[in-house]
Amino acid sequence: MDTGTSADAAPARRRPSRRTRKWLLALTAAVTVVLAGAWQLMPAGAQQTGGFSIDGTQLIDANGNPFVMRGSTHPDVWYQGEFASFGEISDLGANTVRVVLGSGQRNWGTTSAARVQQIVDECKAQRLICVLEVHDTTGYGEEAGAATLDQAVTYWEGLYSVLEGEEAYVLINIGNEPIGNNNPSQWTQATVNAVDRMRDIGFEHTLVVDAPNWGQDWTNTMRAQAPTVAAADPLGNTLFSVHMYQVYSSPQTVIDYFDAFEAMNLPLIVGEYADTHQGSTVAWETIQSEAHARGIGWIAWSYSGNSDPILDQVLSFDPNQMTTYGQRVFDSTYGIGNTSERATVYGDDPGPTTPTTSPTDNPTTGGPTEGDCTAKITVVGSWNSGWQGNVSVTADQGAVDGWRLTWTWAGATRITSSWNADITASGAGVTAEDVGWNASVASGQTREVFGFIATSPTATPAVTCEAI
Repeated sequence: MDTGTSADAAPARRRPSRRTRKWLLALTAAVTVVLAGAWQLMPAGAQQTGGFSIDGTQLIDANGNPFVMRGSTHPDVWYQGEFASFGEISDLGANTVRVVLGSGQRNWGTTSAARVQQIVDECKAQRLICVLEVHDTTGYGEEAGAATLDQAVTYWEGLYSVLEGEEAYVLINIGNEPIGNNNPSQWTQATVNAVDRMRDIGFEHTLVVDAPNWGQDWTNTMRAQAPTVAAADPLGNTLFSVHMYQVYSSPQTVIDYFDAFEAMNLPLIVGEYADTHQGSTVAWETIQSEAHARGIGWIAWSYSGNSDPILDQVLSFDPNQMTTYGQRVFDSTYGIGNTSERATVYGDDPGPTTPTTSPTDNPTTGGPTEGDCTAKITVVGSWNSGWQGNVSVTADQGAVDGWRLTWTWAGATRITSSWNADITASGAGVTAEDVGWNASVASGQTREVFGFIATSPTATPAVTCEAI
């Protein structure tokens, strides 16, 4: 195992004093405010900052373009012999990989500076954005031997010479699930202190901070205190990460959490999630569809090697043995294969977003051959106050290059939110039209085209489909 200590991970280097550093950061922040209007007048490609940055709810790459994470996690500290996983995850279409590191407090050892350099180089070679995380902090205050966030920062300090200059390719997830369920309120000051110390060391990377309650924030501590943490970062470059497992079994719980950060105009990612966890289902379809609609990044846990193989996306680190969960991560409607786009720092490659179907040409007109269509609403989840429906369109007699759906609810059912369709409603009547990218359905094929959340009672009325 390639291990080392934070003390020997990087040579000593002279840095500005704490007072000088804070003065410089404050000056930078002030200049940024003054120039904010000027930035808005420049084309996106010209707004280069040298690394990732935050603009409201959006993560912005080094070329000034929004970047939406679609990725998986690789547990490198436990499986250093599975280095090929980086290329496999990239080949499956991911634009991001979250990498598990060890800081030395737990029994899995310390990830050395040399190993971190190899990881960063491999991420860049595979055109992946690298989110590095210290796992030793998991469940602090409840898990015996867990590291503090301050100890995690000491580890990062030893990696400064490796990570300096990689701000366009690397985000630093200071500590994984850094507080358990005991006294989650300690999260706020511990996180503020960690961010402050990272900036004092000199890190200018986007910093990712996980929620307490083992990442799930069921006490809404991070949700309530996120503005305080965001304001404490003199660079305004902190990204919040929630982990969605059994606490988020209801689609509405996912929506409410996303809504809260949108209302605060603060950036959020789902740093971990699965489709099931500890015997409970997770609203994974809502996580994916709502994240797609809102431009929220997500990273699914994890590629392979879990003690419970139900959390493996592939078995035995073999991409040819993809699990049902893996198919949901990589191949579902809003999964990686259909929504991931490479960071523009890797060039113009759009990623695996080429439509899987295209309209056939009419030999007479040269345009698409449009045919009759049918549509169906499927219930994918329900709870006391509502339910989630997905809508599919089938092209019955020739390709469809645009569709309009209409139906009438029976009773009091109404749509409260939707994604990937232009919807108008008048009383119980609903009309839904495509939004361009999801207009095409190949002849004889069925395509899931959009989804929605509706109020109770659950109902699946007959849907009329018109090719337009």
